[in-house]
Amino acid sequence: MVEQAVIDFYRYPPIGAEDWRYAFATAKVRSLETLMLSRGMFLDMANAESFRGALDLLAGGDYAMLSGAAGFGEIEQMLLAKRAEQRNLFIELMIDDGLVELLRARHDFANMRLAIRRVVTERPIGLDYSDFGSVGAEEFQEIFEQENYGRFPYYLQEAVEAAVLGYYGNKDIRQIDYAIDRYEAQYRIKKAIGLRSEFLLSLFRTRIDLTNIRTMLRLKLAESTDRQNFLPGGFVEIDRLVHGLDIGYEALAPLFYATPYHDVVEGGVSYLAGEQSFLRLEKLCEEHKTGFLRSTQSLAAGPQPVIAYFLMKENEIRSLRMVLTCKNNGLDTKMILDRLGE
Repeated sequence: MVEQAVIDFYRYPPIGAEDWRYAFATAKVRSLETLMLSRGMFLDMANAESFRGALDLLAGGDYAMLSGAAGFGEIEQMLLAKRAEQRNLFIELMIDDGLVELLRARHDFANMRLAIRRVVTERPIGLDYSDFGSVGAEEFQEIFEQENYGRFPYYLQEAVEAAVLGYYGNKDIRQIDYAIDRYEAQYRIKKAIGLRSEFLLSLFRTRIDLTNIRTMLRLKLAESTDRQNFLPGGFVEIDRLVHGLDIGYEALAPLFYATPYHDVVEGGVSYLAGEQSFLRLEKLCEEHKTGFLRSTQSLAAGPQPVIAYFLMKENEIRSLRMVLTCKNNGLDTKMILDRLGE
């Protein structure tokens, strides 16, 4: 199923069947969804006259505590605490341990990127790693100092070697990310299949497609001849992406017309041509993923709505931090609106 590139859906892939073991968890996140910030709220914050004006708009909602912060540093700490709260809630609501492993593995891979970058650039390993992974910060440091990679979870052991070898091939720091992205994508696909989760398989394959589209446009803008950085396992065949590197920008949208990502490519290329920026592309990719997550609203019960809420809440926190950072630094409203997709 993963090896086939046939797309037998119009916009979003299938999300799987209901699971009534998650009836309470689904009801819980349905109530929490009503507290999420609306698109109109983000636009009002972007258009606010000042940072304080944007902050005051949050006074009556889930982020009311931010309005009493002494400074932006305290706001960031509050947002980090809110994110940690959501992650703990996800762990609490998940009945299947395999789903919790996926959350922890995401942080393990992120920690791995940071650690390897420091190792190859001869900087201290440090202890500033996410504590939501399965490997603690102190243990992470100890493993690298002793080069005892067998202590890592199985899904990290091969990724370490591949990332280090990829870097030393030509001393290109980006090869670390490419190698870890490849192993992380493979791990997620295998895990989704092992859990028999049609929703997760659809989600991870969609993510691979969106990552590959970003990679294609970044390689194209850099006029790179590298063709080895696309991730396998998505719905869109890699040959189509490679062909996109060899044609003009005006031909890219038609190339993806028969895929669910025509609007993403068309809008991202148009903005890239005019502004030399990937802001619009990043937002369109996020909107496509969010649209897929919202399709889980058709289910009465299951892990799918819980996972979808968690991912959308994380994105909300990131977007809120982005808007407040821009307002605090007096950045142009147009730039904020571009990032918000307006």
